[in-house]
Amino acid sequence: MKIIQRVQVFQVLTENSKNALKEQFLSRKRQLEKECGQLQFEMKKMEKTKKFAVSDVRFYFEREIKSREEKIKWLEYQLEQLEQLPIGSEIKDGELEAVAEIGVGDSWDKIVNGKSIVVKDGIIVEIREG
Repeated sequence: MKIIQRVQVFQVLTENSKNALKEQFLSRKRQLEKECGQLQFEMKKMEKTKKFAVSDVRFYFEREIKSREEKIKWLEYQLEQLEQLPIGSEIKDGELEAVAEIGVGDSWDKIVNGKSIVVKDGIIVEIREG
């Protein structure tokens, strides 16, 4: 019988992967900051048109800006945590689904605990059994 099983993917932190992650976080942070500036510009523009109530316009745009600012704070926290991690640390990089063959006599604990894949600089270095 075949079943679908979740597989954890871990990444071994190297100088290259650490720098790549840092750049991803910084890039996303810059994008969010740019969006905040654009939203502030759009808010002022809409307030001047007077097509909508100023309070409604402010409420909508401030909510959107606050959402992005919270994401920026989360990215800053992730950057701080990344800086503290030593090279060689394993970090969770996601999860995927795989088809697993099971049969009578198999260890249920191994199936439930699943497998995990360890990746280092884009290369699979280990497949762990549950």
